[in-house]
Amino acid sequence: MFTASLLTNPETPVLDRVLVESLRNAWGGAEARWLDPGVAAEFDLGGMPENRWQVWADLQGMRVDLVVQRSEGRKKRLLIADMDSTMIQQECIDELADEAGVGARVADITARAMNGELDFEGALRERVGLLKGLPESVITQVLRDRITPMPGGAVLLATMKANGVHAALVSGGFTAFTEAVAARLGFDENRANTLHLLDGVLAGTVAEPILGKEAKLLALTEISARLGITPALAIAVGDGANDLPMLLAAGTGVALHAKPTVQAQCDIRVNHGDLTALLYLQGYARDEFAPV
Repeated sequence: MFTASLLTNPETPVLDRVLVESLRNAWGGAEARWLDPGVAAEFDLGGMPENRWQVWADLQGMRVDLVVQRSEGRKKRLLIADMDSTMIQQECIDELADEAGVGARVADITARAMNGELDFEGALRERVGLLKGLPESVITQVLRDRITPMPGGAVLLATMKANGVHAALVSGGFTAFTEAVAARLGFDENRANTLHLLDGVLAGTVAEPILGKEAKLLALTEISARLGITPALAIAVGDGANDLPMLLAAGTGVALHAKPTVQAQCDIRVNHGDLTALLYLQGYARDEFAPV
């Protein structure tokens, strides 16, 4: 049994009943369930439709996301999430670089690394090197003035925590940011890279080994084992090439507003919805969301 989910941005609820019913009829689906009127609906199917990706492409033009996944085991027990451009709207290293006067150069390297065009570890070392001499106090300033949560993140964490889910923030960024973001949103734990400091300024180096794509995958397997579950019971979310191994190994791997190379390799792509899409994909209805 499979479940087809149709989702859109809660800020612009364009999902209409005619669209849902026409697709349900075309695919011979069961009765539609509306998880949130105008925002999210789903219906069950006996098999995977052969024209899934053609329909997906057509719906993208209507600002609607389509996901077809196995119905069994959709509700997960572990949430493992990337931070930059996933749980927050910014790339922290780009914001630091902007303060250091090398913003454009670092942003270009970041974009290429996240699309898989550059070796992540080498690109991180290069970018951190460009931050040498930046006062440590700038980190606090950036956190206060520049970092904003991704829409839906607080509701996602509150709802999953209310349902007994363990939440881990795993980032190729820096502990100075993950610790603050994890505390703000309610994650149980966080992993990231550590910036070296010297006399109150950034030293231009980062602790080794660097937390890259293999370390994110390792976090998924280690945390799952500690919880006594398999990665099949995890939902992972990310946007960059360094998230791919984690996304592909999780039971539900969500490419959220992801880079083209990441989308191309993931079955579950959310380009229009916000982080509450992860709740709808598990079958949670809007009236089951926890208050924040």
